[in-house]
Amino acid sequence: MKKGLFITFEGGEGVGKSTQIKLLQKYLAEECGLPVCITREPGGSVGAEEIRNLLLKGDTSRWDRLTELLLFSAARRDHLVKTIWPAMERGEIVLSDRFADSTLAYQCFGYGFDETLYHQITALYQMIAGDFKPDITFILDLDAETGLMRSRQRAGNDEQRFEEMQLKFHQNLRNGFLTLSKKNPERYVVIDASRSIDDVHRQIVRHLSEKIIL
Repeated sequence: MKKGLFITFEGGEGVGKSTQIKLLQKYLAEECGLPVCITREPGGSVGAEEIRNLLLKGDTSRWDRLTELLLFSAARRDHLVKTIWPAMERGEIVLSDRFADSTLAYQCFGYGFDETLYHQITALYQMIAGDFKPDITFILDLDAETGLMRSRQRAGNDEQRFEEMQLKFHQNLRNGFLTLSKKNPERYVVIDASRSIDDVHRQIVRHLSEKIIL
């Protein structure tokens, strides 16, 4: 590789992103001998992790939609500058648990589609990241009720603020991710997250091999 790759994992609460990222890291490192960097959003750098605490904790109405968007964007810029871009320059494969698609899905679709906010989100992304995009995005798809049940049973979970949103929010969120996937089928791959962990992993590896020559 001349430079690294950027692979993102998206989906609603409890779909198994963290588990699949760890499995893919192991596969790429042990089976392919490739350097891998694991990161997450919001977070992934010292400054972005501090903003993460502001976003994921507290009352569901803590921030209005625009304030929330600005916080996510500030965290993303720091994440790009301090973690993602340096790792790619070193030739590493970056696996990120969420990225910009989550901002669109959560802020723009979860609360109910808002066309004005959609354009604000895309404009802010262009400002902080330019034309930079993931090489491939896996959307782990699962019905909202099952995902929430899984998430609430998870130990050490620090995303209570979004978990406490009403079920309709999470249903809108799922539809948002699926809507985004249809806009660019070359980048997005939708995976059925209701299947076994091993089966989901095999599907991810197969699609990754088909789309990107490692």
